[in-house]
Amino acid sequence: MREEFDKLAAAGKINGAHVEALVLLTQSGYCTHRSWGFGKIKTVDTVFARFTIDFQTKAGHAMDLSFAAESLKAIPSNHILAKKASDLEGLRQMAALHHLELIKLVVLSFGGRATIDQIQQALVPDVIRDDWKKWWEAAKREIKKDGHFTVPTKKSEPILYQSNEVALPVRLLSEFKAAKGLKAKTTAANEALKNFSDLEDKAALALEIIAGLNADIITHQRTQPSVTLEGIFIRDEIRLGAGLPAAEGEITAANVWSQDVKPGPILEQMPAIKHRRALQSFKECNTALWHEALQVTLNTVSAKLAGEIASLLIQEGKLNLLKDTLVKLVSHHTAGSELLLWLAKERSDSFADILGPEVFRAMLSAMERDQFNERKSNRLRDFILDDQQLLVELIGSADFEVIKDLTRALQLSPCFDDMDKRSLLARIVKSYPAVQTLISGEAKQDTSLIVSWESLEKRRIEYTDLVQKKVPANSKEIAIARSYGDLRENHEYKAAKEMQKILMRRKVELEVQLVRARGTDFANAKNDTVGLGTKVKVTDMVSGCEETFSILGAWDSDPDKGVLSYLTPLAQALFNKKPGEEADFDMDGTKKRYRIDTIEICPVAPAQTEAVTA
Repeated sequence: MREEFDKLAAAGKINGAHVEALVLLTQSGYCTHRSWGFGKIKTVDTVFARFTIDFQTKAGHAMDLSFAAESLKAIPSNHILAKKASDLEGLRQMAALHHLELIKLVVLSFGGRATIDQIQQALVPDVIRDDWKKWWEAAKREIKKDGHFTVPTKKSEPILYQSNEVALPVRLLSEFKAAKGLKAKTTAANEALKNFSDLEDKAALALEIIAGLNADIITHQRTQPSVTLEGIFIRDEIRLGAGLPAAEGEITAANVWSQDVKPGPILEQMPAIKHRRALQSFKECNTALWHEALQVTLNTVSAKLAGEIASLLIQEGKLNLLKDTLVKLVSHHTAGSELLLWLAKERSDSFADILGPEVFRAMLSAMERDQFNERKSNRLRDFILDDQQLLVELIGSADFEVIKDLTRALQLSPCFDDMDKRSLLARIVKSYPAVQTLISGEAKQDTSLIVSWESLEKRRIEYTDLVQKKVPANSKEIAIARSYGDLRENHEYKAAKEMQKILMRRKVELEVQLVRARGTDFANAKNDTVGLGTKVKVTDMVSGCEETFSILGAWDSDPDKGVLSYLTPLAQALFNKKPGEEADFDMDGTKKRYRIDTIEICPVAPAQTEAVTA
């Protein structure tokens, strides 16, 4: 096409300076535009001096040759974009069978250097249609073993391709030596350790890396103890992997921990993946007082790190010590929001005796303190709002008066906006409907229950027995059953948890009933009309049979003895009737009519039985 373009230039239809660019475009057949992206050149019209190009969003687009020469960039036929247009299925087969060839194609398409994001954008979703992360992990392992690629430690830096292959040990050592500072060298050393299984002579590389790490560990020991510990850990792992003995005079973790440093700040500056190792080293270096130091640290670190500390304490048989610390912090309202966040997320049966209404009070206190600290996040507040069961579970074992106090505290708390408060209060009302009046502040219909003193006492005895004996006994059963192991097949554990639900449900029922109950001895009963505390003799107007009913409190029903709760439909039908009057009553779909013959005052309330209400 050069000759045709030269003729067009000679005729003044195009600029002579554009000829070379137009030749490249027609030879490759593919191009990119800064706005329209990738395009495929379909036709070249030398009569009207224009291209016809299929762009991704503009198919069959006509473009003047001079404008094309200035605005388009030719891309070779072996470029990843061109390959996707000409042989997409071939690329997919390459992705499945030849990871390195595909990565090489992409990296060379970007001039021999491409970031992971660039590679992903080039391949997903057209070439890699399934799990990119899984595919990339497999490809990355091959890249690191291949001597043509250089993989950076930072994701934002490009992967490089060089035609000359570099041996793996040489490349690993070169990357380690190029790293600046102990932090970077620790990262490079970790990458080298990952490739130890592919090395024939591990000792030679290990000795070089250990020497380099030791030199920087000395200078960082006092100024950056957290980085120093990371360097020491990877150094010891490399030595172990290479089967080398420890060198005399090396700085160890014990040297770092003996510098009168606080473990919390050091651990927080380390990656979470290193916390367990660092905690173990702290314990080994402080065999006598490690647990006391970690008790203090527990309330000063992140929720994740608090969990690691708690796990170590439990693992070392310090569960009771941990629980004592938590109880003290919670009861004094000095527990931090991060510690409480961990406890809320944990919610295991090991802490069942701690997880109660006081924990929620402590949460409100912690969040209120955090309002004055701009560096504190709202993670605890967000978790309380997101976890639909947390609040309900925390208040599940509380007395009704405590529930009312918590409700008031939540209403007054500045930690939640109005919408969030309404959401949380709705959860309380769902479990404790009786607090609705307190929340709404509206005058509600009287929902009190009039009960005999005897039945009220029975309910109180049942509630006391439930709270003081049955619930604690059930908690112990859960703890014992949990110790048996695998909870999926632990039938004792499942049975104990089911019983816990039954006990908690009954506890809520009793609390709601007791708060509504109003005790009486029926001393104010009158016999002019049927009412509470009266004994009524009636005649069935159909059968002519006489019956006698005593109308007493809500929990006093005993139909076999003729005792009716005042809430039953029959008692309500008789209410306020005088001797000689009649009352209609619907019993199981059958209409009945009674005539009131006599009304007396019950001399003594009969023995009460289990409550039966309307």
